[in-house]
Amino acid sequence: MEFVDVPVVIEKDEDDKRPPRDKLLGILDQIEAHVERLRKETQLLEEKKDSIFTALDTIKNSDLITELQSTDRDDIDRYIERLTSRCTTIEVFVRTERDKEQEEALFQVNRYIDGLVVSFKTDPITTRVKCKSFMAACTSQPEIASDKAFESALLGCALDDQKKIKKRLYGLFTYIDQSTVIAQEINDD
Repeated sequence: MEFVDVPVVIEKDEDDKRPPRDKLLGILDQIEAHVERLRKETQLLEEKKDSIFTALDTIKNSDLITELQSTDRDDIDRYIERLTSRCTTIEVFVRTERDKEQEEALFQVNRYIDGLVVSFKTDPITTRVKCKSFMAACTSQPEIASDKAFESALLGCALDDQKKIKKRLYGLFTYIDQSTVIAQEINDD
């Protein structure tokens, strides 16, 4: 990872003729830009970690696992568990500041998304449609009607949370879509 130079405070700079307040504001503006860049980079790392967990979970629940002999399946399961365990040792976190209403809205949104995950096992087709309606709530020009209750909860969330929720829904939809296609291919055979 490349480290960008953080601004240095120079008390006496004969070449800089700005008043002290302007000098300090300039330095603080530079620091703020660094903080925002660091937040974005950290969020990308969070997403990469989540992608690894999703990939491991997808492999663990794939039909290929069921085709393995018992000893091979045990080896693969141990390998997945080892990678999962190693991945859990990585702590990457950007805290989003929220007020009480935003906390409640995020709780509601997470409850809706958890409901999708649970319903996927029993009804993948309906879950796929529902996920698509949740995704429609995340865009200004949806292709289909959005789920109004979900949209209302989403709009109550902090902006950073809304962005994460959108990415989470797209990842979940991709997983649902791939699983549905695989299930249809198996049924066609």
